[in-house]
Amino acid sequence: MSWLKKDLVAEEVRELALRYDLNLMEASILVRRGVTQPEDLLYFLEDDLRFVPNPFLFQHMEDVVDRLTGALDDEEAVLVFGDRDADGITSTVLLVEAFTALGLKVGWKVPQGDEAYGLTVAAVEEFAQAGGGLIVTVDCGISNLAEITLAGELGVDVLVFDHHVAPEVLPPALAIINPKVPGEPYPFATMAACAVASKVIWALRFSQTPLYNQRMCVLHCHQEEEGLVVEAIRLVNLAERRRLRLLFNDKSGTQDLQALVDFLQDQEIFVFDERAQTKMLRLLFGPGVEIGLFDLAPEIRKSFPSLAGLDFRAVKGKSRLPRYLVGAGDLDILVSLFTSSVFKAYPSLGADFVPLLDLVALGTLADLMPLAGENRILVKLGMQALHSTRREGLRVLLLKLKLLGKPLTTTDVSWQLIPTINAAGRLGHPEKAVELLLTTDPERRRVLAEELDQLNQQRKQMTLDAWDLVLPLARASHVELAEAMVLVISEQIPRGITGLVASRLVSTFAVPSLVLTRQGEKYIGSLRANRGFETRRFLDSFADLFTDYGGHDQAAGFNLPETAIQEFQTRLKTLLPRFPLQGDGELKLEIDAELPLAFFTPELIQTVDKLEPYGEGHRPLVFVARGVTIVALDLVGKLGAQHVKLTLDAGTTKWPAIYFHALERLEAGEFHQGDRVDAAFHVARNTFQGHDKLQLTILDLRRSAQ
Repeated sequence: MSWLKKDLVAEEVRELALRYDLNLMEASILVRRGVTQPEDLLYFLEDDLRFVPNPFLFQHMEDVVDRLTGALDDEEAVLVFGDRDADGITSTVLLVEAFTALGLKVGWKVPQGDEAYGLTVAAVEEFAQAGGGLIVTVDCGISNLAEITLAGELGVDVLVFDHHVAPEVLPPALAIINPKVPGEPYPFATMAACAVASKVIWALRFSQTPLYNQRMCVLHCHQEEEGLVVEAIRLVNLAERRRLRLLFNDKSGTQDLQALVDFLQDQEIFVFDERAQTKMLRLLFGPGVEIGLFDLAPEIRKSFPSLAGLDFRAVKGKSRLPRYLVGAGDLDILVSLFTSSVFKAYPSLGADFVPLLDLVALGTLADLMPLAGENRILVKLGMQALHSTRREGLRVLLLKLKLLGKPLTTTDVSWQLIPTINAAGRLGHPEKAVELLLTTDPERRRVLAEELDQLNQQRKQMTLDAWDLVLPLARASHVELAEAMVLVISEQIPRGITGLVASRLVSTFAVPSLVLTRQGEKYIGSLRANRGFETRRFLDSFADLFTDYGGHDQAAGFNLPETAIQEFQTRLKTLLPRFPLQGDGELKLEIDAELPLAFFTPELIQTVDKLEPYGEGHRPLVFVARGVTIVALDLVGKLGAQHVKLTLDAGTTKWPAIYFHALERLEAGEFHQGDRVDAAFHVARNTFQGHDKLQLTILDLRRSAQ
């Protein structure tokens, strides 16, 4: 294992720290990670919903809202059709809850047992025969061309809420909300299906306010040396649609004034300080012209008491927006304040919206979505909501897993909660997880939580058993495929764990890994990729063989008829050289900060907390301390002593530490009690019997040269 620490430019670190109120360690970590652009720092340092893109930026969101509210008016039956994994389960629950709250007659379905992924012909026909009028697919549907075509023929509309890569031919759905559809203007593409679902829910809630589809214009006038500047933004559903900036002075013509009149025509005009703004506008239109303006100042000051009594110049000085939006002007700040005041005035869009983000955080982490952009704010707020979740089913499950009341981290969620929810789908019973989160029956919740825990224990054992079978096959394949990929085909691998096995193979062999198992007359395949492997282009190379395929850059799946398995293997060997991998596969440890022993203190956790949440694309912080002493050492482990428990003396502080799977290194004499070592590690809280203490997780140890 090699340790890599990027060099820094000291001045760049100091400038970042000063501009964003960071200490030098926090600034240096962000610079090392390449997080230096204002638009990226926003999502690392803020947790305000106003910084999340407006759902109505999706080009078909109004169509979706109108169709759903139409279903309510017509008392239509609605079916939510989801997926069996944690993202699909959380998405299904979110929509069912939201539609029920709206008053819709809603049912739900997720694939059970060996049912195929995605909307099925049987589900469409059954729903149509029962008189249903609208199907909503979530975390699936974008590839269901035949099924959605059939739905249309049977008089059933379909709305698709998905996040998978879109095929060349889109299904004939009434509307599609998917940030990966070509031409979709929504500015953030890598969100999970649960986040897409949350966008629809927010839009639905907004449609219940008087502001829905109202023509609004935010206007601001101010004097500059060159003359009077008038800026205005047209908003529809709080989303910017058009912007205007005009300068009026002695050189201005009547066409400029007419352009302003045309822009403001038929708009409700909002300003800050109606009296001052009216005075400036009358310089243009004349003193006798009546100008109807709505003053935002009272509502903004009511929403933010700290702004009481301040004029706009002072209000602007308190805004954080210019930190992140290069060139942010008065109008941008005013629109941001207006948006915040709307969230305050309608809590369903703000404070009362945040609690549903607990499931958004779960689904986003489960689907390994990158924790960048708006995902960071959604997960950050979602983790806060999860800690005090109001969902009784989730609380029962957290209690079962001994997580209830604990200050949860994304690591806790990813390693304990998500696998338990996912186990239901992997073993063919995702409906149990959906029901756990929806049922109002306390006893049923208790039973379902117990069943999910048992399914997860079963899944763990199945994975252990499969590994003994898979490993020798994988080693042979690794050699046969010139160490470019691992391919394992075995009927003895349960379908529900092929993805887990493929992920472990990637970790073991550091190359993309394919695991296939047989189900009836077809093979089910899971692909897990790394090192820049071009997953979509690879899968497209077999499109003529697959009956279905899809996924993400690092995780994908497909179905293959048994008659095509030989052709698949032959073609694979031929095509692999066309997919070169990045890097040499050696495990590299990227160091975020090297700590002088004087700074190796418990206050370190404050830096760790500030840069939460951690996950895909933003791994937990890695620190290095040199010359610490191993003052205690013991072996631990439930299934045999495979792990090493340590105490490290850093001079001012003694640190408890755990070094997983380190027995072999200890037996090889690579470290002993009493040694001075250089340690690379994570820092986290370890909660035991309600008490928190800090603990290191050792990633690598070396005897110190000091």
